[in-house]
Amino acid sequence: MDDPILTMEEREAINGGRWFSSLSPSLRHDILRCAFVKRYQDGDLITARGEPPEHWIACAKGAVRVSSTTLTGKQITLTYVEPGIWFGDIAIFDGERRTHDAYAHGATTILCVARADFQKILSQHAELYEALLRLQARRIRLLFGQVEDLNTLPLRARLAKQLSHLVRSYGVPSLSADDEVRITLQLAQEELAQLLGASRQRVNQELKTMEREGVIRIEPGGLVVRDRAALLNIGDSEH
Repeated sequence: MDDPILTMEEREAINGGRWFSSLSPSLRHDILRCAFVKRYQDGDLITARGEPPEHWIACAKGAVRVSSTTLTGKQITLTYVEPGIWFGDIAIFDGERRTHDAYAHGATTILCVARADFQKILSQHAELYEALLRLQARRIRLLFGQVEDLNTLPLRARLAKQLSHLVRSYGVPSLSADDEVRITLQLAQEELAQLLGASRQRVNQELKTMEREGVIRIEPGGLVVRDRAALLNIGDSEH
């Protein structure tokens, strides 16, 4: 489902992205001038593994679930792309096909720049090369950090760090208490477990423990963080 116009909220998500907002006004203008909007319902396929890279993409609303499929046919979620984040440029640069599947998680809006337009912008704005190098460097740092955490931190600490990240990306004030934050991205425990490289049962046990400690509250519609400082302490103190 396409709609040529971003909503005010979606435009703010794009313009407020950490990387995009660091670009010069003229470069941002040229990117947005070439971009077009696509909207998806929950579970819709956005791009498929093995496809040629036709677009450079930014998430404007919802989330993009990046996944792979095992030899037995099971889908494994690797990450969720949040609003304001650009992706898909690696395949355009190296000319190889897409390495993973990307699905809409919830009602999702993306902003697309066609491959030809992307290359034209590169030819007109040398600034974009350096900006994309910074973007790649940040991705590599995050990847190395995740690998290190997976090998050095207990599940409790990794879970706390993941929940803290979700609070920063998808947290909204809870209606029940001023100091509580609701995570609006709804993840099944199996999906959360895949992000952490653990079983659903172990993640469920850790969530229950945090709930007993008053750090979070588990509700049918998702998770509420009751004590954000305590959550950060769990992630930082269990190295």
